[in-house]
Amino acid sequence: MAVERFPVEASHIMMFARSIGDPNPVYYDEDAAKKTEAGGIIAPPTFAQASSQFDPDAGLRPKIGQPWFGSGKEPTGVQRSGGGGGGTGLHAEQHFEYHRHLRPGDVLTATTKPGKTWEREGRRAGKLMFSESITEYRDQKGELVITARSVGVSTERVVQQD
Repeated sequence: MAVERFPVEASHIMMFARSIGDPNPVYYDEDAAKKTEAGGIIAPPTFAQASSQFDPDAGLRPKIGQPWFGSGKEPTGVQRSGGGGGGTGLHAEQHFEYHRHLRPGDVLTATTKPGKTWEREGRRAGKLMFSESITEYRDQKGELVITARSVGVSTERVVQQD
């Protein structure tokens, strides 16, 4: 992921908090948020994932005039490419390290680099191949705000249903 400009707005924070069902007033009520340790409105811990809407190449972001893979099993009939030896892949872990609170008015950039890779032998799908990616979110001053670590796993082959 490479996001050149991800503006953080109070309304986006509020809508994101509502979408995940988090009623904490620190995400939408300025007066209540001022009385907290944070001292003002802040974004929920997973809010940085919304940056994918600002990444023109995000895989799950619909693109006007193009078939969309979606987030289900082939909802549009579009086959994903990759997977090596015919196996499947999935998102296994996500970790966020906050270096400071993310606040309305911040404008982030995000750059992703590869992390560690490792393998384990699976019982039903052969070899399990794990890969990590590290995304750094920096603010308008170039200061590191969030480090996100994502782990994906792909299998050597598709698990056969019994």
